[in-house]
This record gives sequence, C-alpha cells and structure tokens, in this order.
Amino acid sequence: MNMSVDLCGVKLKNPLIAASGTFGFGREYDELYDISCWGGISVKGLTNEPRTGNPPHRIAETSSGILNSVGLQNPGVDAFIREELPWLSRMGVVVIANVAGATTDDYTEAVRKLSDSPVDIIELNISCPNVKEGGVHFGICPKSVSKVTGAVRKRCLKPLMVKLSPNVSDIASVARAAEDAGADAISLINTITGMAIDARTRRPILANITGGLSGPAIKPVALRMTWQASKAVAVPVVGMGGIDTGTDAAEFLIAGARAVMIGTANITDPTAGPRIRAELENFMSENGVDDANELVGSLRTD
Repeated sequence: MNMSVDLCGVKLKNPLIAASGTFGFGREYDELYDISCWGGISVKGLTNEPRTGNPPHRIAETSSGILNSVGLQNPGVDAFIREELPWLSRMGVVVIANVAGATTDDYTEAVRKLSDSPVDIIELNISCPNVKEGGVHFGICPKSVSKVTGAVRKRCLKPLMVKLSPNVSDIASVARAAEDAGADAISLINTITGMAIDARTRRPILANITGGLSGPAIKPVALRMTWQASKAVAVPVVGMGGIDTGTDAAEFLIAGARAVMIGTANITDPTAGPRIRAELENFMSENGVDDANELVGSLRTD
C-alpha cells in the first residue's frame, strides 16, 4: 500500500499533517509517540518578534468544537530557527513553517529568514489583521490575497503554501488569486469566527470576545470549501477542518485535497496522529485502494 503523496515537489510519507497551532513544535507529542509517523508537521504560527498572545480566557469549549483566541503566542522566528528547528529537522518528518504578520513587511522578513533555514515548506497564514489597512484581514478579498502572496513570493526560496480564511464570500476566487500570485499550494480552511457567552454573567467567555471555531462542527463547511478550491486551482490543495477519523481524512482526499491537516483532534486525543493514520490505512485496505493518490479528487457527482 502506497501512502506517500507529493506536495509541491516535497514528498510526504503519508498525507497526514499536524496542523499549525495544535501541535506546538512537536516536542510534547514526541513524548507520547514517535512523531515521524506524520507525513508533515506545520509548526506553531511564527511572527518576526515573540508574542505573548491574548489575555485569558483564550479557549472555550463548544458543541462539537472549540473556540480559541490564543493570539499567535510564539517565541518568534529567530528563536524557532535557533532552538526548535535543529531538533525538529532530525525527526524524519516534513517541516512546514507557518508564518503570520501584521504588515506585508512582517511576512516578507519572516519568510526571508526561513528561506535560509532547513524548513521544507512555508505556509502563509493570511487570516491576520493588516494593521496598515485599519485591521482589515489580509485574506478576505482576492486583491489583498494577491498583494501579500506576490510580495512574499519574491522573497521565498521554499515551496509556498497559502492558508485561506473561510470567512469570505467566494473561496474559489480567493484561491485563484493566491495561485496567480505565485502560491505553490493552497491550504484551507482556517477557523471560522465565532463567540461564546456565559448567560449567568452575561459576559463573553473569551477575553477577546470572539475567537476561531475549529473541530468537528466545521467539517461540512471545510469539506465544501476544499472541493470548491480544488476545482478552481491547478496547484495542490491541503484540506483541514474537523478531521477526527481516518474516514474523515479520506473524505477530504476524495473532495480534491492532496493532503490533510489534523488540528483540534490532537487536543481532544493526544494520540490522534497514529490513530488516524491507522484508520486511513484500514479504510484503504477495506475499500481496495492500493495508493492514497487514487482517492484524490475522486468524488462522483454524476
């Protein structure tokens, strides 16, 4: 059985990637199991300077999911390259550096540094507020997506994957804008904006009031957008959003994803990585699939 897939010229031993923000830099999970079982790991979102993140409460449980407003807490790109990357590069897994920023210059400078490092792929998180545009998010319209992707492409020496926000009216046009501006791959979806209220105190549960919803609750939306994006672009698509089982992963591959990312499942089940990999292998065996690539884009709509 062949589980390996090609993601913009980088070979993954299987199509499962630990999603950014839910796996740290892999050290804690490696205490539980060998993290080389993953096809890839997308590390905690990195910014040029260290960030302490938002004040608590930063996590709220919801029906079939969680809300988070962590605020991109991270040690900064320089500390990641110096302290985390040497260890992670020895773990036998594809390393994807997720990058965030408040200005286009933030993105380009962080990507410049990472281009000189051993990371395999750079993932551009454009679901961030652009401080120079009054806090409007980079990823909400094709024009802004094209602008930041194009600027980063000029400085990026690694395969460039752009992570799209679901909080848009037309995901296909946003995906095409990223592709046209130089993206080698598309990943989606990021979290859906939501909120939670404590009815007894009549106050929001999150200190930031709103947060990003993830987990099984968003799977139908993520699956639909993955399908739409894969039809709109020629570059590989990486799907994510509510994947909790091997069958979930197979559904995203069938919808058109070349690989999938596992996020919230790592929090609810710290051994989700090896479990979902085994479940995907069992699904393929039970359904006579010898190659994971046979599933990609095989949705029947007639």
